[in-house]
This record gives sequence, C-alpha cells and structure tokens, in this order.
Amino acid sequence: MSTFVCLFNWTDQGIKNVRDTTKRSERFEAAIKKAGGSVKGIYWTLGRYDGLIVFEAPDEASATAIMLSGGALGSVRTETLRAFDAEEMDKILEKMRA
Repeated sequence: MSTFVCLFNWTDQGIKNVRDTTKRSERFEAAIKKAGGSVKGIYWTLGRYDGLIVFEAPDEASATAIMLSGGALGSVRTETLRAFDAEEMDKILEKMRA
C-alpha cells in the first residue's frame, strides 16, 4: 500500500454546506475502502488548509481516481502528496547510493 496526504480547502459550495463536512468525510472513507485502501486520519485544521486526510491506497492510479472523483463533486479543492515511511525511504536512499 502507498500512503498519501491530501490537503484540502473548501470551495464556495463546500463552505456553504460546511455542516455536512463530516458526512462527506464518511463517504470519502467508504470510497477509499471500496478501492482497497484505508483512511488513517481525517483532520480539520486552522490556517492555510481547511483540513487534511492521511490515507493508504493500492497504488497511485487508485489514489488519483479517488481524489478526482471527490473533487468532481465540487466541495473541495485538493493537493495530494505521496508520503514515504522510513522503510520506503531507506529503499529510495539505497537506489540513490547505487
């Protein structure tokens, strides 16, 4: 599984329906599970971003499809980052040394 961090901001539509944000997060979690992944955490934040989601997906294509599907609903704009744990980073560093 690959780990991703999704940073999100509400659109005008999203902020108008902010009272539904936790329900929307439940639907997102269901979509991740359906794609074979899992949500590690969903957080609403203060500052530059309105929230973030940490999730795992089988691969980059699955994660991208999920994020595009969610974005197409119009409530959020997202920026998704691929995250690496220490084991994955060690493998990357080994390739760098070769």
